[in-house]
Amino acid sequence: MHPAPEIHSPAAPAAWHQHGMLKLAAREFGGAGKPPLVLLHGLHGSSRNWLTAGAALAEHHEVVALDARNHGRSPHDPEMSYPAMAADLLRWLDARGWDRVSLLGHSMGGKVAMLAACRHPERFTNLTLVDIAPRTYFWAGHRANFAALQELDLRDLRSRAEAELRLEGRVPDAFLRKFLLTNLEARPEGGWRWAVNLPVLAAAIPALEANPLAPDDRYPGPVRVIVGGRSAYVQPGDHPVLRAHFPAAEIVTLRDSGHNPHLDDRAGFVAAVSR
Repeated sequence: MHPAPEIHSPAAPAAWHQHGMLKLAAREFGGAGKPPLVLLHGLHGSSRNWLTAGAALAEHHEVVALDARNHGRSPHDPEMSYPAMAADLLRWLDARGWDRVSLLGHSMGGKVAMLAACRHPERFTNLTLVDIAPRTYFWAGHRANFAALQELDLRDLRSRAEAELRLEGRVPDAFLRKFLLTNLEARPEGGWRWAVNLPVLAAAIPALEANPLAPDDRYPGPVRVIVGGRSAYVQPGDHPVLRAHFPAAEIVTLRDSGHNPHLDDRAGFVAAVSR
């Protein structure tokens, strides 16, 4: 993946509370009474992405994973932006009664996490960013995937296996096809539908690719950046900008992992988060 030239387009702090906040769906992984840890998934994902890692992390934390707006079981909304998602997170924390938590975000969720931590550092004891940096990306693959999903005709679809066959020519990677199709669900009345809000997400790609941070955004607390050694998302050239926004950042590379360390190297990922 080759990043596009970086363009800063941060939302002004004054506009923070103008975003309509949604009541997010959440998945509990146990650990009640231990220090709370909130998990944020990436684009096309949901709280289901953390099923195995979340349970392992509950040895040391009370772990809750959230579904972002327009994903999973959370509400659909026309606005899909990092300020809106960060505001959703803060409202969820308030409703839960959690003043301070550990926060972990993967990919898109990592950008939400870094924005929330920089703008409201008092709410977060520490921050873990999973295979993402504060810069603009150009996700050509995501654009192609959205086009393929939007062109999949659900009206005569008989099974998920048939959907996978139809996508084979457009999405050649078998793991990626299965991951994308976790968003396809059966309707109670028969037929199929998308759990994700495909039209809104597709339109929001430029905003989701952008760097969510302003040049002066800082989070002074402890930060761990977990990098997939086989992923192109975080390069050595990204380390200075990471440390500019997160002066206490520790960068941990999981050598044999791709962009999804929580799936590719669960043991290494859990150890890196928990230590």
